[in-house]
Amino acid sequence: MNKDLFEFSYENVWDALKRSALPIVLYGMGNGADKVLDEFERRGIKARGVMASEGFVRHQHFRGFTVKSERELLDELSDFTVALCFASSLPDVMDCIKGVSERHPLFVPNVPVYGDEIMDDRFLSKYKDQIEEAYALLFDERSRAVFKGVLDFVYTGRLPYLNRITSDKKEVFERILQLKDERYLDLGAYRGDTVEEFLKYSDGYEEILAAEPNEKNFRKLSEYAEQIDRITLLHVGISDRKGTMLINTKGGRMASLSEKSGREVQVTAVDELPFSPTYIKADIEGFEHQMLRGMQETLKRKPKLNIAAYHRTADFFTLIREIHAVNPAYRFYLRKHPYIPCWDLNLYAV
Repeated sequence: MNKDLFEFSYENVWDALKRSALPIVLYGMGNGADKVLDEFERRGIKARGVMASEGFVRHQHFRGFTVKSERELLDELSDFTVALCFASSLPDVMDCIKGVSERHPLFVPNVPVYGDEIMDDRFLSKYKDQIEEAYALLFDERSRAVFKGVLDFVYTGRLPYLNRITSDKKEVFERILQLKDERYLDLGAYRGDTVEEFLKYSDGYEEILAAEPNEKNFRKLSEYAEQIDRITLLHVGISDRKGTMLINTKGGRMASLSEKSGREVQVTAVDELPFSPTYIKADIEGFEHQMLRGMQETLKRKPKLNIAAYHRTADFFTLIREIHAVNPAYRFYLRKHPYIPCWDLNLYAV
């Protein structure tokens, strides 16, 4: 057993919040705050208020609380512990979060984008062997530091751990992926932002195939693609089979496939595509595991991979193991790019 992986300098974030000597205030509203409050109820943790940044406070109501500013809550509570409940990659917003952390104890109770598993002692006991196996498969020291940093951050909810492992994408494209004359498959192409990223960092390409299931996003992607040569667009979702599924578009960019509710959309498996990629980027909102089940033959050809590894709590180690099981020739790298909380955590395989 690798003891260092499972040794933490601080207690689990949920235990720390339950034992907080100060009243707890949620920072942010929406789906993340809903999930945090639901977990609070399960664990017997009491929230005393909800805070929004200056400019977003309209004294609206959220889950029985009137949303207030930091100054209003200071007048009311004198001081408080902050539980961060929203996500952002915007530099000014991340600076604002860091500013709040300098004025109050701040924790990030990590709830998954998809699924319901929370990282606590029970989670670590359940997945101990899988975590160790994935860690041993990482190719470089930086990846191992990121892996341990993710464990530290998600377990303790303490922001400094995240800051230490965050790096720019430039190093990945220049040192790891080294894209040249690729046949690029973009899964979850959104409105073309990752096609644009590919064009920025690749030294030429043969062809691009971009798939996006959300109708509104697909229209924007189509407009963007008018200026791109040798690109084909598919209005489909990616799963482990060919057919139809439902798509929930309420999340905007985070439109996700669903088996319960939403609009019907065509889906397909990577192995079913008339395309043999040499580089695949996948950010498909929690369906990465289904995607891997539907691309076994493609994985055997060893295209370069760039896969989102943060949608489900266990993704950052389970995805490594699933790919390795199909093609053990892959070298695995893990990188965390600027985002609070632990979003934009990507698995790279070459």
